[in-house]
Amino acid sequence: MAFKQDLNNQFARMGKVLGSGRRLELLDYLAQGARSVEQLATVSGLSVANTSQHLQKMQQAGLVRAERHGKQIFYQLADNEVIALMTVLRGLAERHLAEVREMVSMHLTRRDGLEPVSAEELLARAWSGLVTVLDVRPPEEYAAGHVPGAVNISAERLREKIAMLDPSREVIAYCRGPYCTFSFEAVALLRAEGFSARRLEAGFPEWKQAGHPIETEHTPLELTHD
Repeated sequence: MAFKQDLNNQFARMGKVLGSGRRLELLDYLAQGARSVEQLATVSGLSVANTSQHLQKMQQAGLVRAERHGKQIFYQLADNEVIALMTVLRGLAERHLAEVREMVSMHLTRRDGLEPVSAEELLARAWSGLVTVLDVRPPEEYAAGHVPGAVNISAERLREKIAMLDPSREVIAYCRGPYCTFSFEAVALLRAEGFSARRLEAGFPEWKQAGHPIETEHTPLELTHD
């Protein structure tokens, strides 16, 4: 009995680490690729000291690992199973917490009632050349890894660069995950400009975790006016 109690106490350590919305946010950023403490502090709006404290606790629980490059420490997820853990956690919350369902409905579902595209459908249509795959994450996240052949136009620059997209081709947009607002905003803008546009059901982390092919770039690439 003592063994089982001690074992459950160890399992509870991970639950305690996950019991922070800011740590879940940091894991969401790390699911896009490795980042330094300073980079994570910038995107999250936390102080460097606070960010470092959160990361150290997640490292102690085995959720992330750290590597030193020069004077900077870079963190990344311990493995892709952390993405699976986050997917299960969010799925359970949406199924069983009315507050989560209400927030998702109000902020996301009402923006786009069309059925999203599954990863399998995107694979089939992208390989056949029938669609433009649009990654609307920031360039550094695209550079760390993206769906093969995807074009990168960050959500904040889509309006100024929309003319670079072929209006005769359907656009499938994706971003950081199923609750990322970037893809919803991109689809809404594209449709308002006359494009046929839908969003990917999940995001890049789920695509990667499922074992689908990915590409990386040493230098962030965006469509540019030549």
